[in-house]
Amino acid sequence: MTKPLAALSLDLDNQWSYMKTHGDAGWESFPSYLDVLIPEALEFCEGRGLKMTFFVVGQDAALDKNRGALAAITEHGHDVGNHSHRHEPWLHLYPREKIREEILSAGKAIENATGRKPSGFRGPGFSWSGDLISVLKELGYRYDASTLPTWIGPLGRLYYFWKSDLTPEEKRDRKKLFGGLGEALLPVKPYFWALPGGERLLELPVTTMPFFRVPIHFSYLLYLARYSEAAMLAYLGTAVTLCRLTGTGLSFLLHPLDFLGAREVPGLAFFPGMDIMKEKKQRTLAKVMDVLSARFRLAPMDVYAETWAAGNGPAAVRSLGKKGT
Repeated sequence: MTKPLAALSLDLDNQWSYMKTHGDAGWESFPSYLDVLIPEALEFCEGRGLKMTFFVVGQDAALDKNRGALAAITEHGHDVGNHSHRHEPWLHLYPREKIREEILSAGKAIENATGRKPSGFRGPGFSWSGDLISVLKELGYRYDASTLPTWIGPLGRLYYFWKSDLTPEEKRDRKKLFGGLGEALLPVKPYFWALPGGERLLELPVTTMPFFRVPIHFSYLLYLARYSEAAMLAYLGTAVTLCRLTGTGLSFLLHPLDFLGAREVPGLAFFPGMDIMKEKKQRTLAKVMDVLSARFRLAPMDVYAETWAAGNGPAAVRSLGKKGT
């Protein structure tokens, strides 16, 4: 029996972007761990024969100090996507023209740094809007991958605010960080956004567990593994089984701190899971990849998008208002 295709991606959020969202001073100098992270991620993938999509932040691609690390991504045969230019999770609050500038500047910088033009986009902090979807179509993007159909986003936002030193104004900017309860009503399977004039754009949600709408991306699995690795693997196994039974395409998401610990990035010791050594994280990730590889053919997002869009692609089409949700 042929295994269904699944997507593997890594949101290349850098150290400064975590500091910026957290409200920490010093982010303006753009401290980076890409020279450490990218070789770790590439080595992990090479050892397991995996290819994935790295969603790159334009600001990082525009800096000479990151060019070598970013160029290595495509040199090793991986795909790149657009993760916005300034990595502000309140992207959904931008006016249309500002969104357009954000996508254009990031796309150009990413292409210059990696030699490859991104064909897909993921919003920082899963932020999206109707204007964003429309702009992506206008600029020739093949897919968006910004939605996370879950109900726990507001809980994550409350925890983030509790652990941060954000001012009331900064909290207002971040008031929809990780989305609202309405995100749980969005489809889990890939679908098309219906745009004016009969146009449409493919949406590839970050997969959550069918029916229950709880996350299954690795950062969440790593959190569960702190308490019981066996229970985490059982949870993942349930999610994988439900995806297979319901024909739900799997888009599996990784983050930089899934590969790194506080020893490598002491400035982000505040972030959940940073007290776990990188070696333990990567051992856990290897076990998760074993589970996924046994049930799916893992591929970058561009291959996954092409498969869903071609021939008998996703039947679901969702209408889109000006500001989405």
